[in-house]
Amino acid sequence: MITVADLKIQFGKRILFHSVNIKFTAGNCYGIIGANGSGKSTLLKVISGEIGSNTGHISLGPGERLSVLSQDHFAFDEYTVLNTVLKGHSQLWDIMQKKDALYAKPDFSDEDGMKVAGLEDTFAEMGGWNAESDAATLLGELGIKEEFHFTLMADMSAKQKVRVLLAQALFGNPDNLLLDEPTNDLDLETVMWLENYLSNYENTVLVVSHDRHFLDAISTHTVDIDFGKIQTFAGNYSFWYQSSQLALRQLQKQNKKAEEKRKELLEFISRFSANVAKSKQATSRKKMIEKLNIEDIKPSTRKYPGIIFSPEREAGDKILEVSGLSASVDGKVLFNDVDLYANKGDKIVFLSKDTRAMTAFFEIINGNQKADAGTYQWGQTITSAYLPFDNSKFFRSELSLFDWLCQFSTDTSDLYIRGYLGKMLFAGEEIFKRVDVLSGGEKMRCMISKMMLKNANALVLDTPTNHLDLESIQAFNNNLKKFPGSIFMSSHDHEFIQTICNRVIELTPSGIIDKLMDYDDYITDEKIKVLREKMYND
Repeated sequence: MITVADLKIQFGKRILFHSVNIKFTAGNCYGIIGANGSGKSTLLKVISGEIGSNTGHISLGPGERLSVLSQDHFAFDEYTVLNTVLKGHSQLWDIMQKKDALYAKPDFSDEDGMKVAGLEDTFAEMGGWNAESDAATLLGELGIKEEFHFTLMADMSAKQKVRVLLAQALFGNPDNLLLDEPTNDLDLETVMWLENYLSNYENTVLVVSHDRHFLDAISTHTVDIDFGKIQTFAGNYSFWYQSSQLALRQLQKQNKKAEEKRKELLEFISRFSANVAKSKQATSRKKMIEKLNIEDIKPSTRKYPGIIFSPEREAGDKILEVSGLSASVDGKVLFNDVDLYANKGDKIVFLSKDTRAMTAFFEIINGNQKADAGTYQWGQTITSAYLPFDNSKFFRSELSLFDWLCQFSTDTSDLYIRGYLGKMLFAGEEIFKRVDVLSGGEKMRCMISKMMLKNANALVLDTPTNHLDLESIQAFNNNLKKFPGSIFMSSHDHEFIQTICNRVIELTPSGIIDKLMDYDDYITDEKIKVLREKMYND
């Protein structure tokens, strides 16, 4: 249990939040949401004691332990992988070090023997004899093979370190667990494992994530940071979003009677609860429906960007044809002999165990990179718009936001350009900000504006949710679901893929797997799992 009392955080004149009083209780998982810069990560840092607060205090339940997902990938470089995980339980680790130091003494005395006996008792009570095997099991489940368990962290790759640090946070079943963006750099299988692990976790969990599917799978509550306040709602992200949008629509219908509004809200809760009860998700979502109530439904004050793709012309029958396409990097084959024909209405997600494969494929079909072999041809009626993985070259400029967007438009009138920037939430003096000082999220919104100007009927999107906040991701997702043209994309966002795409193509060194099916069916199909294993190991 974590109790936050009268908390206030202020940096200079800016107050992030104030008068915060919340109790986070065992058996619940709290998904923390809020716009970029609202203070989500700061709240976790204050609770963990990494930074102080202006007023208020944080307390844990008596004798409880707090564990935090470390964001410092170099902090444990001098330790082995296994010891890094063991250090996640600092009290147990300290006892292990004291025991080892005493046993190593050349002049081991009776007094030392008494000390060791006490330490051994405490060690056994804390499950110390199973600690190394428990740590090894966690590492294995997170994809770190036994051969790396005694490797120094300094010799591990950045993606491997992420998994080790996650194992460290989970180790020893902590009473309170703080996770800031835990799915970053994890593959699909590991994210699914973590969803299941946290869904059945019996202690207190606080999570910051931009992954809506992940939040929906694990959260019993949503903690919303907005306008300097922190509010807790029963229900996961989808419940918060859908219910707040419903309440906002009701607020705009002033002539609707209070009783009619109440009935509508109760019907919404009933439908949502029924869907959750039928879902494949584990324990926490079942718990969640017991807590949903009408008092939790309030209008959202969030601002969502106006992401609207409107094709200028309807596409013909031929969209994209690819024949024998192959690509490699530094001698490693990314994909080989790719043949595909995109049909009208296809919204295709591209997958690969090597993310460079999707980027290479998209760069090739957009004419930015040469293939090792093969050809591609767009249909004559197709106009494509491309959102690349790396957009840095577009922002090596001292142009203002306004002038930058003018480069990509035939209509450069003040009203027209301001309209597009306004849709992306750039208003007032902001439009004169230099593009080389924009944040990652602001640059992504600029790139989306640039794409919207093309009125394309085919969109190529390489990891489109990168750097975007939840509001932008939700708005992007909503529009792409209704987009009448073709979509070719890669993404780490499960919800994005599942709700948009109707076809899955996996690029492997041995060819492709091409299935006309939705994402959830693809990743759970046992025959496809066997085929994937074969394609990557041939």
